[in-house]
Amino acid sequence: MAKIHFKYGAMNSGKSDTLIKTAYNYKENGLDVIIIKPSIDTKGGKFIVARSGSKMEIDIFATPDLDIRQAINTYAKENNLKNLSCILIDEAQFLSPKQVDQLYEVAKIDKISVIAHGLRADFRTQLFPGSKRLFEIVDTIEKLPTMCKCGSQAEFNCRMDNGKYIFEGDQVAIDGDKTTTYRSLCGTCYQKEKNAKQTKPQHLNNQTKRILKEK
Repeated sequence: MAKIHFKYGAMNSGKSDTLIKTAYNYKENGLDVIIIKPSIDTKGGKFIVARSGSKMEIDIFATPDLDIRQAINTYAKENNLKNLSCILIDEAQFLSPKQVDQLYEVAKIDKISVIAHGLRADFRTQLFPGSKRLFEIVDTIEKLPTMCKCGSQAEFNCRMDNGKYIFEGDQVAIDGDKTTTYRSLCGTCYQKEKNAKQTKPQHLNNQTKRILKEK
């Protein structure tokens, strides 16, 4: 029976490396795979690029309104994939809940295994909608570990803007887009950075300075 799997971890946990290695393993055994990435993840373009430097071209760019099950069936027919054995998803947290349900149908109705790789939560420690749905319905869940700067296991993805931690903003900001970067932290370090940000005196804006000066 085909299953749907979710392999999650904080950033730098090797999710993309794991996906690429899995794809190679299937292909070396004469089995076909389809690799999918949500279109919202613009990093790497049409390639999955791992931090180790390895990369692999994707087969389907999943736009937010794409019917993934239909796209998989169409791609398999057009490319004559007679031994389609696995669907590999990168950055699965960016899928919609409806698309996750479509992947569930691929596994349970079309009998094709699905392995999704992604983040659990955003930089505010809130679940992504896609990740939430995956946790609700997948057959197996595997956590991929990575390390915090202190040596403990990292749990959270912390957003940085120009090298400074931020804890508010839009849920999605792609790593490397303009001044945005991320760092994986353990719970203790995350809370220390958040507390430091909250207690740090805020700089007065120009309007406030003018009002105070007038007084």
